[in-house]
Order: sequence, then structure tokens, then C-alpha cells
Amino acid sequence: MSDVQSFVDEKIGTHKVAVFSKSYCPFCHKAKAALESFKFKPNEFFWIEIEDRKDCQEIQDYLLKITGERTVPRVFINGRFFGGGTETEAAYLDGSLEKTLIAAGALE
Repeated sequence: MSDVQSFVDEKIGTHKVAVFSKSYCPFCHKAKAALESFKFKPNEFFWIEIEDRKDCQEIQDYLLKITGERTVPRVFINGRFFGGGTETEAAYLDGSLEKTLIAAGALE
């Protein structure tokens, strides 16, 4: 297993919510706004801006392998791929994001 795979898998596996993002991405901003409206338990919400990492392209390649897309954001909840920015925002608006986060045990 590569260092990138280990890094991504570890973040997905040790946090109830893990998001791989880029700071300039408007879809990432939508996902962040939706997720930041909730109060998470300590250490259950992990957000990383990957654009300044030297392994950014490799991270996106691995995200493609495990989610079917290499675009960001890639939102994982309870170890499973949840969606991108559009899906996360839509789930927030219809209330299903909160239900998913409660079921995952991520919220205080």
C-alpha cells in the first residue's frame, strides 16, 4: 500500500467525517458551509485542503479509484463515500445530512 493510500484510508477510517478539498473550489465551499453548520464530537470531523500537498495529484488519483471521481470535495461519512459538494449541499437542505451524521455518531 502506498503512502497516499495509507494517508487517505487512515483519515477516512479514524474520523466519522473526512473531507478532501481545495480552498479555491466553489463546490468545496458549499460542502464546508453545510458541514460546519453542525457541532461535531471532538476529532470526528477532518477537513484537508490538498492543493498545497506535493502528493495532491496522487491523492486525487486514489480518490478516483475509491469513489469513481477525482474531483473535490470528496466527503466520507462513517468510512463510506457520501458524495461531492452538490450531494452534500442537497442532503443538508433536505435534512438527510443531519440524519446521516446522527446515525454515524458524529454529532454532539
